[in-house]
Amino acid sequence: MTNPPGGRSSATPKVEPCDAAASKAPPELGPPSKSDQPRRRKPAHFPAVESDLRSTIIYLTVCTKRRRPLLANDTAADLLIQAWTAANHWLVGRYVILPNHIHLFCAPNTFPPSSLNNWISFWKNHVTRRWPNRGEIPIWQTEYWDTQLRRGESYDEKWNYVENNPVRHGLVTRVEDWSYRGELNVLDWHD
Repeated sequence: MTNPPGGRSSATPKVEPCDAAASKAPPELGPPSKSDQPRRRKPAHFPAVESDLRSTIIYLTVCTKRRRPLLANDTAADLLIQAWTAANHWLVGRYVILPNHIHLFCAPNTFPPSSLNNWISFWKNHVTRRWPNRGEIPIWQTEYWDTQLRRGESYDEKWNYVENNPVRHGLVTRVEDWSYRGELNVLDWHD
């Protein structure tokens, strides 16, 4: 297989030309559609890119195992906030806790930044060890989705989207009515 001009990104799944579905398709049908192409089974996690003076803020989504609605309650919210406070290698900024997933923004609190993966594992384990209903364990999906913000406007844009999630999901009619959102630390953007 030849790479496109400019090479292939390490995040792009490699598609072998001898793919069984592609080799059986008659030539008159053309290339396989996007839905026929293999999909990434795990998200790609890239290390935080540091710039001399620019902030490092990561937008993170973590889901419950099998998307079970375990999180949007006072007990779970308290456990998460305690865990994020104890896991101080990264700081949690704004967050929204939904029934089956969490959106949050975080920034390193050490230099050089410690592993994002280790930090997430720490607070997930912290919550799991204190979880009141042992029959609901395991709580978390193994993987998570992370995106490093590239500019200051992204923080506000993504926060507006995230903050409106409870309304989009039909959980409340107004953002202000959702109890499980907040900001633990102010994550200022600077270039």
